[in-house]
Amino acid sequence: MENLDQVTQELLLLVVQFIPKLIVALLTFGAALLLARPAAKAVHRGLSRRVETQGLPRLMARITRWGVIIGGTIVALEQVNFNVTGFLAGLGVAGLTIGFALQDITRNFVSGVLLMLRQPFAVNDYVNAGGFSGTVLDINTRDTTIKADNGELVIIPNIKVYENPITNFSRSSNRQRVVTLNLQNEGDIEARLDQLRSTIQNVPGILADPEPTVWAERSWHSTVAVTVRFWIDTRVANLLEVHSAAVLALNRAAKTVPPSATVP
Repeated sequence: MENLDQVTQELLLLVVQFIPKLIVALLTFGAALLLARPAAKAVHRGLSRRVETQGLPRLMARITRWGVIIGGTIVALEQVNFNVTGFLAGLGVAGLTIGFALQDITRNFVSGVLLMLRQPFAVNDYVNAGGFSGTVLDINTRDTTIKADNGELVIIPNIKVYENPITNFSRSSNRQRVVTLNLQNEGDIEARLDQLRSTIQNVPGILADPEPTVWAERSWHSTVAVTVRFWIDTRVANLLEVHSAAVLALNRAAKTVPPSATVP
């Protein structure tokens, strides 16, 4: 009977000693939960003012939120003498195993983070990325969504975007266009080239600086191939409309076979 009373007293003593630690652990965990959301909002608000891509602020906000929660949980567990070091070691081994099994997902995640940090393009930019041209609709940690020129939605894994060349047409509004004409090899060719220069300079939407150029590229028995290069500011003019107007104007001025156009 005395042994039972002694064991009971020891248990009560352990409970009494454990209760304050449990209270501190619960308070620590509760404080982490309360601080997580405001900290995430503060990070999101601060980054949104500095970067154009909204995916990065969202990602960093999530990392901040879960970082505060996980940090608070670890501190709380230490208060009740939980073996955090051993748990984290086991978690690291498990994470490494899962990482090997999910290599593609991991690569896409890392590529998405790098794209958000480098910001080669932003939402609503017109780009060529991963072999597709169109307007960027969304960038997240797994993939990038592009609305192609034909209206189709293309979802590209981030690793494909990151590993391939990216052309951002929106970052540089001035776009060069090239039109090739075949002139009959007769008469004063230089005078006809001057006429083409005058014609292309008067097409609405074509920039005067850089100045349009007209050059004879090669000569055959009956024709001379002429290349016309000009620039268009896509912020104030429609690229395809101005290009079409230039082709028609040059065709009328040349009075020759219909020109063939190439897009750089």
